[in-house]
Amino acid sequence: MKLIVNGEEHELQAATLAQLLVFLEYDGDWLATAVNGELVHSADRRIHLLKDSDRIEVLSPMQGG
Repeated sequence: MKLIVNGEEHELQAATLAQLLVFLEYDGDWLATAVNGELVHSADRRIHLLKDSDRIEVLSPMQGG
């Protein structure tokens, strides 16, 4: 399935957002995730099903000002 993660196209067979994060080696509940512009809370990642051509954004907090 084609998924676009942070603007880059990936060909992956991830059924859920949680699986995608594992495949791409993202780690931590402190990440912010959105699918097609909609925020997905960490508790919902295991049940959030992905579809072909979904656009996923994975953001991590940064320090500084």
